[in-house]
Amino acid sequence: MTELIFHPGLLLAAAAPLIAWLRGPARTAAIVAAPLAAMILLWRLPQGVLWRGQFLDYAVAPLQLDAAARLFGLVFALMALGGGMFALRQPNRLEIPAAYLYAGSAIGVVLAGDLITLFVFWELMAVGSTLVIWAAATHASYRASIRYLMIHLLGGAVLFAGITGHVAQTGSTLFTALTLDSAAHWLIFAGFLVNAAAPPLSAWLSDAYPEASWSGTVFLSAFTTKTAVYVLMRGFAGTDLLVWVGLFMVFYGIVYALLENDMRRILAYSIVNQVGFMVAGIGIGTEMALNGTAAHAFSHILYKALLLMSAGSVLYATGRRKCSELGGLFHSMPATTACGIVGALAISAFPLTSGFVSKSMIAQAAADSHLVTVWLLLAAASAGVFLHAGIKFPWFVFFQKDSGLRPADPPASMRAAMYLFAFLCIALGVWPQPLYTLLPYEVSYEPYTAAHVLTQLQLLLFSGLAFFVVLPFLKRTATITLDADWIYRRLLAAAARRGISTYRLVASALANRVQALGRRWITAMNRNGTRERLFDRSGSTAGMAVWVMLMLIAQLALYHLF
Repeated sequence: MTELIFHPGLLLAAAAPLIAWLRGPARTAAIVAAPLAAMILLWRLPQGVLWRGQFLDYAVAPLQLDAAARLFGLVFALMALGGGMFALRQPNRLEIPAAYLYAGSAIGVVLAGDLITLFVFWELMAVGSTLVIWAAATHASYRASIRYLMIHLLGGAVLFAGITGHVAQTGSTLFTALTLDSAAHWLIFAGFLVNAAAPPLSAWLSDAYPEASWSGTVFLSAFTTKTAVYVLMRGFAGTDLLVWVGLFMVFYGIVYALLENDMRRILAYSIVNQVGFMVAGIGIGTEMALNGTAAHAFSHILYKALLLMSAGSVLYATGRRKCSELGGLFHSMPATTACGIVGALAISAFPLTSGFVSKSMIAQAAADSHLVTVWLLLAAASAGVFLHAGIKFPWFVFFQKDSGLRPADPPASMRAAMYLFAFLCIALGVWPQPLYTLLPYEVSYEPYTAAHVLTQLQLLLFSGLAFFVVLPFLKRTATITLDADWIYRRLLAAAARRGISTYRLVASALANRVQALGRRWITAMNRNGTRERLFDRSGSTAGMAVWVMLMLIAQLALYHLF
């Protein structure tokens, strides 16, 4: 191993206990310095396999860098920096250390050159993200974290089974392109899709993320689903099934976000929707599509964090999260409103924002591959995104019927994080070349053509018109939406309770029946016995033998029945 080269992910994760121990200005300095140091390391590292080693006679490469890994690693470190700035006033001292462990593990995943290292960091991500949810320190967050961990342990077990099968078949642990030609590869594929929040196991995201603290959800939005996008890019690019999985995610997220009343659940479903665009791009599999996927993952992390920062600021200032309880906040929270609007425009792929220069590449890849149906569905989905995140979120939170609330904008550290991400959303939209130079393939794409701009503006303007036409039907009430998590939160739990109750009734009835039969047998034997009854004699060997026989018969019957 090359000892002079530091691992950026390990550096960020190692900062977690230090941040937990430090106090005051030293802690603030460490929160800012750790992700900055990781970004500098990622920028300066050369491409190639930088660390090599052996584990159980298998070759491992814990540190391997290429263009895509550098891009994802940089945006993960940038997200840790912005999230740390936003969370400086978070009183819970567990959250930022847990988030830095989470972010460092995500960087470890994208820099892993082998499946063993990938799995170790994959599971550390589950630990870190669970602790971030737990740090909210509420009963709801604790229960949500347990459900979240349950799903991710299931996904990790599936992934581990797939990796084990792959190593047994090939004798190699190196992470290279895979095809769906064996049960092991299908298991790896399924394990990746769990973290990508692909339905039906996607409800963990909308269930758990909104239960984190006002700052915790910002961290959660960035890492788990985007590491899944990265590993799908690296392992299963060009898999046709991913096109349709991605399109299903796109419309699934739109429908549930339109139905939702909780502002952070709207944005959580929007994550599923946006990751769907990326998954579809991976399925298309061309260089243009993969460039678009990588660029869109980068820009999505920025604008989604900005949207959740604005929502977190509202929650921090008001203590409320339901759209039906909010409105009119632009009067007293102008900075938060402006930043929320920038994020809403970026997620809607409005020209001159980062979303436009990235999402349009995926649509262009579909057009270049003559996938007309896919292109039309992506275009329709773009209009749906504008409905639920571009208009619905800012309108109901900041502009709808005045709620009478007049909270002030959040403290300076929180505003600084929002300003940074709002600037990046606009800067990358105006000048996308710095982003394009980081992409895995050479880019020959011009986003600002008349056709691209006019097509997108038409979609956005007509979907905006549709929103205000149907606005009376979109008025939110204090309701909840049922998702697939109802199956394991309610149905399976109720079935388990019913099963336990039934088992107890049957076991009790059977035990009573055995006891009744035993009493009848004993009565009959005593009635027909000698004057010195068999069971009345103290210490009778025959009596003890009969009792042992009855107990063994009862145990044998219960064993075979249950």
